[in-house]
This record gives sequence, structure tokens and C-alpha cells, in this order.
Amino acid sequence: MNLRGQIVVAIDLRSRLRLTARADGVSPICVVVRTPDGSVSLLVDHIGDVVDSDSETFEPPPETMSREMRSVIVGVHKLDRQLMHVLNSDRVCEASTVAESKAHAAAAGR
Repeated sequence: MNLRGQIVVAIDLRSRLRLTARADGVSPICVVVRTPDGSVSLLVDHIGDVVDSDSETFEPPPETMSREMRSVIVGVHKLDRQLMHVLNSDRVCEASTVAESKAHAAAAGR
């Protein structure tokens, strides 16, 4: 994608985490993160509120999470009636993990 004249890699988190495709007609939202290799755009479904959390609500990722998710989710915070996943954005943006995800998607016929 073009971000103010700079070409930025865009990673669809649905594809990266091997989730089902986004519904037709629903556009993703771009979240730009800075990595040691430059800016990367993460394509997400929606952006929620800013949430204050503390270490008391933090837990490791649940064992029931898929291997792909556990590779990029640092842990979760238990909030009122929901879990907030803590994403390791550096890991999501690593070239090797993106290439691995693309290869898996191609093999699955996506």
C-alpha cells in the first residue's frame, strides 16, 4: 500500500492467523506499526477502545489457541466479559513468518 508516498507492506491478520475470510463488502482497517525493518500495515476487522490493564489480569495464551495464534499472541488480559489478546507485532511482521503464512495459504488454495 502507499502511505504518504512510501510503499508499505500490508499484512491481513485474518490470513496470517488462518482465520476465515472477511465477509464480502467488509473493508479492513489499516493499523500501521513501526518495526526495525520499517513501517508495516496490519489489516484488521475493527479497532476497539483504549483499555487500561495491569499485570494482575494478564495470563499466557490459552492452550486451546491454534499454533499459528500462539506463535504471535503473547498472552491475554481478562476484562469484563471478554479477553483482550496481546499481539507480538514484531513477530507478526517478521518476513519469515509472513512468507510461511503465504505459502500455507497458497497450499490451502486460498
